[in-house]
Amino acid sequence: MKCPYCGHIDSKVVDSRPADDGESIRRRRECLACHKRFTTYETVETLPLMVIKKDGSRQSFEKNKVLNGIIRACAQRPVPMETMVRIADEVEQELQNSLNREISAKRIGELVMDKLKSVDEVSYVRFASVYRQFKDIDSFMEELNKLLAER
Repeated sequence: MKCPYCGHIDSKVVDSRPADDGESIRRRRECLACHKRFTTYETVETLPLMVIKKDGSRQSFEKNKVLNGIIRACAQRPVPMETMVRIADEVEQELQNSLNREISAKRIGELVMDKLKSVDEVSYVRFASVYRQFKDIDSFMEELNKLLAER
């Protein structure tokens, strides 16, 4: 690490500790040339995820959009906010862990539905009705029958 005071490229780590709730590591360093101390932060580099929409357009992935969809589906249902946030976090983590940097909106919706199904069936059906854009009562009933068959 280059010293901000003298520009020397060698330094030693004097102290390390977690920062930002474990999201980064704070390091105190000492320059081996001028012996001045400075602080650096180390974080995991994440590559941006791009969402491919139905119309073929692309936009960057935003976990808040996923969370807002989950919150709308779970409105007035006994689903704690922590559970909704956990689902959004799990979806984001699954997407980050995949090797694909471009993910279809369909894939994201399927991940959310899989997780909602085990949490609250009514919320699942609500999310599915918006996500799958049910055209009529028959398509809605078809989804309900699938859910009942899985029980």
